[in-house]
Amino acid sequence: MRVIVTAGHVDHGKSTLVRRLTGMEPDRWAEERRRGLTIDLGFAWTRIGDEDVAFVDVPGHERFVPNMLAGAGPAPAVLFVVAADEGWMPQSAEHLAALDAFGVRRGLLVVTKADRADPAAATALAREEIAKTSLGAVPSVAVSGKTGAGLDLLRAAIGALTAGLPSPEPDADVRLWIDRAFTVSGAGTVVTGTLAAGTIAAGDELQLGPARVKVRALQALGEPRDRVSAVARVAVNLRGTARGDVGRGDVLLTPGRWRTTAEFDVRLRGADVADLHRELVLHLGTAAVPVRVRPLGTDTARLTTATGLPLRTGDRGLLRDPGEHRIAAGFDVLDVDPPALSRRGAARVRGRELAEPDLARTYLRRKGFVRAEDFVAMGLAETGERLGEWCADEERFAELRAQAASVVAAWDSTAAGVPVEALRQRLGLPAPELVVPVLRGTGFEVTGGLVRRPGAGLAPAVEEALAVVVKRLAEHPFRAPEADELRELGLGRRELAAAVRLGRLTAVAEGVVLGPDVAERAVEQLRGIPQPFTVSEARKALDSTRRVMIPLLERLDAAGQTEPLGDGTRRTRG
Repeated sequence: MRVIVTAGHVDHGKSTLVRRLTGMEPDRWAEERRRGLTIDLGFAWTRIGDEDVAFVDVPGHERFVPNMLAGAGPAPAVLFVVAADEGWMPQSAEHLAALDAFGVRRGLLVVTKADRADPAAATALAREEIAKTSLGAVPSVAVSGKTGAGLDLLRAAIGALTAGLPSPEPDADVRLWIDRAFTVSGAGTVVTGTLAAGTIAAGDELQLGPARVKVRALQALGEPRDRVSAVARVAVNLRGTARGDVGRGDVLLTPGRWRTTAEFDVRLRGADVADLHRELVLHLGTAAVPVRVRPLGTDTARLTTATGLPLRTGDRGLLRDPGEHRIAAGFDVLDVDPPALSRRGAARVRGRELAEPDLARTYLRRKGFVRAEDFVAMGLAETGERLGEWCADEERFAELRAQAASVVAAWDSTAAGVPVEALRQRLGLPAPELVVPVLRGTGFEVTGGLVRRPGAGLAPAVEEALAVVVKRLAEHPFRAPEADELRELGLGRRELAAAVRLGRLTAVAEGVVLGPDVAERAVEQLRGIPQPFTVSEARKALDSTRRVMIPLLERLDAAGQTEPLGDGTRRTRG
């Protein structure tokens, strides 16, 4: 299927043309048919050559420009309609400005009402105006909706237009901008839109704002479908979604694949940022939201919207000035995760950054590390050195490797090494799994949660104090040294933690340490006493104290080596 939007001045025959081509009534509302005036978006379709072609018929009156923009926003191609008897008119210019701002590049000029006047003059002027925009030089066809003259030529021209459109991407992430939402009796809420890329199937789970929604059923061109692939006009029946929870401007997304942002940097087209008012309305897809404009350079700006939008680098939209009833500028999205502008002069610096040609490289250089999936979500090409799920900026990576070596070398010599989390925080790494790649080539390793040199042990003074503790535990395995004893030996929390990480001691509670094989030895001796046993009986059997025995037994319970029976007694297991 191909989707084409109409555009042009009010009463120039857009709806009549669609009606003639499709045999369908695009005006959905009784008021539209009574007044002969398109107020909202209309939809109709037909078969042209080997393609199904769906038309989005937009209103031409200046009062309904926001409705027109909702239809033109997702449009891949346009039929630009100009009447032969009236020629180029104000709304012709505004519609063309909107299409140019959206960056629409493919279209066809249709000069209607050729039975009323010679279409040559209107055709020449319209082609001249259109050629100045993103559409460039377009073919033209003159027709009469009243007599049907030229309709065969128009069908052939539409066939040529659709044949030149880009191939759809059925495997792409779904982003369906909603242009209608209504309720069907017995089915519930239905939304419609132009599926520009991706595939939707019945049973799929999609993102709608903060909520996940389920696709109950689908239609395309009025027929039920199990799945619909781009490009298509699609109606989606949503399970369990209230009609009041969804409307035009909302969007259905592939979950987890899009970044919603209310602040992003853009390059303007068609105007200098200095000429814009600071408060405008942003149109993108079918959304229309208030936006604040902050200049960054002559043609770059930061846009802050009232609500978040799912955007990617390369998206195109426009800024409209409702007070002056004009299209103020088009824009291309450059960065959906921009840096804060908190320092004096930061806006000018940011404007210069946005002039750099490789936006992905610029972003990675600023962040240092970026998940590969985040590049996809932002619409950027993957770049940098791949480290598992992450991409690293090579320069930042080299700096951190040198910094890591310095941190480890300068760490307290009484410890067995630097805890991995401590090193991660010192280096500012976003994830623990990046510590090992950063250490590669430095001569350090990660062992037992510590970063150290291979074979490195404890400091001599710590080793000497530890030997005293080990000797005492050899004589009384279940009598833990008191805090005062440990302090006199110079074994503080850090030294004890290092010994535990190296497997030299076992910590059974805060400040309570025993030998490395204490659990196995305790279970072995407890099996030799009558079952079940109390804490007091276990304490006597192991020649220990309550300070040690209670946390030791709780440790054995957690390991499944002993089993509490609920009456204050336990028994060994296995």
